[in-house]
Amino acid sequence: MHLAFVGTGYVGLVSGTCFAESGNNVTCIDVDASKVERLRKGIVPIYEPGLAELVQSNIAAERLEFTTDLAKGIEKAELIFIAVGTPQGDDGSANLNALWSVVDGIREAATAPKIVVVKSTVPVGTNSKIHARLNHESKFEHEAASNPEFLKEGYAVEDFMKPDRVVVGVRSSIAEKRLRKLHEPFLRTNHPFLVMSPESAEMTKYVANCMLATKISFINEMANLCETMNADINDVRIGIGHDSRIGFQFLFPGVGYGGSCFPKDVRAMIALAKQHGIDSTILKSVDDVNENQKNRLGTKIKELVGNDLKGKTVALWGLSFKPRTDDIREAPSLVLIRELLDAGAEVRVHDPKAIGNVKEIFGEQIVYCDRAYGTVEGADVLAIVTEWQEFRNPDFEIVRRLMNTPIIVDGRNLYDPNAIASLGFTYASIGRATKVATQPS
Repeated sequence: MHLAFVGTGYVGLVSGTCFAESGNNVTCIDVDASKVERLRKGIVPIYEPGLAELVQSNIAAERLEFTTDLAKGIEKAELIFIAVGTPQGDDGSANLNALWSVVDGIREAATAPKIVVVKSTVPVGTNSKIHARLNHESKFEHEAASNPEFLKEGYAVEDFMKPDRVVVGVRSSIAEKRLRKLHEPFLRTNHPFLVMSPESAEMTKYVANCMLATKISFINEMANLCETMNADINDVRIGIGHDSRIGFQFLFPGVGYGGSCFPKDVRAMIALAKQHGIDSTILKSVDDVNENQKNRLGTKIKELVGNDLKGKTVALWGLSFKPRTDDIREAPSLVLIRELLDAGAEVRVHDPKAIGNVKEIFGEQIVYCDRAYGTVEGADVLAIVTEWQEFRNPDFEIVRRLMNTPIIVDGRNLYDPNAIASLGFTYASIGRATKVATQPS
């Protein structure tokens, strides 16, 4: 099948590449000429495990190509996927300017009836507007469908190849048949292909992300309460997780969620509810709890070291909003770095993939280290911000020897409090009592 993807961001590039891997001919279209040129050479602008290799192999097999020419890119396409960004607007709602530009471009460039499939996350009702706009004074009768993505950054290729479900919102059997055929290679283990209205498909995407965000904010709020009640959130999490009605997924306390989806989608749903006269009390609380949670590490550091951090050095392990990605959008690390700089601290940071992106924001205000151990040299506090695998089992003897004072503030609860205290560290984490070193440092 011939496919076109408009937008080579995270969703468009992963989806287009994976469809090419299953034997389709895919043209990815983007307005950024320099980005397209790099992609033609197999240079992938984001870090996602396994993606670069797939891009390069499918370019070599001539199943995947990149262009800035929309008309040429959609000419042979049996399905045109829109995967442009829908960033948060000033009022919290989704900004659809890029989407409308693409829709108008498709209508003007199309030389035959087209099925346009929206992968971008858009407010409920947008697909109907797209359908109307595609067909306004058009020579052809176009169709608009919805096919939301449910990819986790860091596992996107795996999620795409082995989806737990595929959701499509369609108006006709023709669109349904084409989308079903396209997804058949990925559903051989009998995971469902769910057909519904475009409005229900749009809503499904938002509700899924809002539900997951709610679970994160809930466990974080309970963790903060545990700290005041001499309870251990990890014990509590295990105690509730074995209830089959609750489960363990997304019930890990930490320093708040970030990334390109959860913050934006929660706020978009709040704005959408407001437009329809509904006060979204739960989602507003989810957002408030999450924003407050991003300040927890800074508060704990000041409790242990003092509010005046001038002359103090704080080391950060982890900058991306989650492991296995270089994405720092809405990352808790950015909140912590700004707070530390405002308090006069020297900040040293390490991350396996996200250093370059952070340097674009902070420049020479902080020290960038290519090794985890080098980051803690002379540090008064080590803050764990992202749970990369390489941070899970360090040599604590080396860490203690390199640090000025052996204090660890763990925003991801990677370590056992008693074990770390026995190694000579004062250890603070999320939802558990702070442990003071039980042996001389």
